[in-house]
Amino acid sequence: MPTSTSRIIINALAERVWDTITNPEWVKQWQYGSDLITDWQIGSGIRFRMEWDGNVYEQWGTVLEFTPFQCLRYSLFAPRPGLEDKPENYFTMSYFLSKERDGTLLTIQQIDNRPGSDSSDEENDVTEDDEQSVLLILKRLVESTN
Repeated sequence: MPTSTSRIIINALAERVWDTITNPEWVKQWQYGSDLITDWQIGSGIRFRMEWDGNVYEQWGTVLEFTPFQCLRYSLFAPRPGLEDKPENYFTMSYFLSKERDGTLLTIQQIDNRPGSDSSDEENDVTEDDEQSVLLILKRLVESTN
């Protein structure tokens, strides 16, 4: 299955990084203004909702794993014309946290088997050169409030 993996070291404790990726108030600041709606219970729904240019955009899925300060995984459906809301059209997002020197290594993995998704596996260590990277925005947010 096509997999995209990105990694970034954040100079903060895992608890602070975890709060930033799971708390709706923080998620909105690094996920393009999206409202996160979930109770983080395994099997519960998860929804990202945002308004842009007068339109509402939503993605929805299911919480698959929630191990505080270590691992978070959920499925998502991102609607687009001609794509039915059925299991094979969902992708999976996973967030892994581990201790790295004086900070936390955050690894985000997207497994995407949807039609039209990139057919190759990709790994990416995010650097300061990736100015608009959502991970770099997250890193700066965590470190500025640490």
